[in-house]
Amino acid sequence: MTETSIPSADQSVDEESTPIEATDDDTEEEAETGAAPRERKAPAESELFRQSEIAADYVEGLLDILDYDGDIDELVSGGRPVVEVVGGRLQNLVGQRGATLEALQELARLAVFRQTGTPSRLLLDVGGYRATRRKELAAVAKNAVEKVKEYGEPVRLEPMSAFERKCVHDVVNAMSGVESESEGVEPNRRIVVRPAD
Repeated sequence: MTETSIPSADQSVDEESTPIEATDDDTEEEAETGAAPRERKAPAESELFRQSEIAADYVEGLLDILDYDGDIDELVSGGRPVVEVVGGRLQNLVGQRGATLEALQELARLAVFRQTGTPSRLLLDVGGYRATRRKELAAVAKNAVEKVKEYGEPVRLEPMSAFERKCVHDVVNAMSGVESESEGVEPNRRIVVRPAD
């Protein structure tokens, strides 16, 4: 079983999970267990934009406290609210392999939840880190696929965040003759790429 996509706007995080535990692959457990996602009405574009504005205000407050300069854009992309922070001297907000960025994203999601009462699938990016990391992960995924096709053996990748796993699954699932699945538990959850049955 593979993680193949970001949930559509009408799929939400599991109702039993806390709002700050929403990940970039919110339906990962459902995908791996075969459980049907719970259906919920898709939020309107205006509600998604409101979520991005709330998160942007929260991030702006953090930047003020830290005395960091950055331009903040709030938008809706792919059926989810997005906040992008651009500027110099922001690397500390990304952290090693995006760890600080992931934590800030969870805090921004919590700020949205606190004001709206609704879990958010907000995506936060700082300094274009996510776009750059997507390109790196696409190369990792293609390399793993080449090895699987050449040797016919499964390839286990290093542990990755939910965002990183999602990027790799998307690339692998777009290629024929191979499949991918996640194994293990956080923070050591990783992808295995293997020949398709």
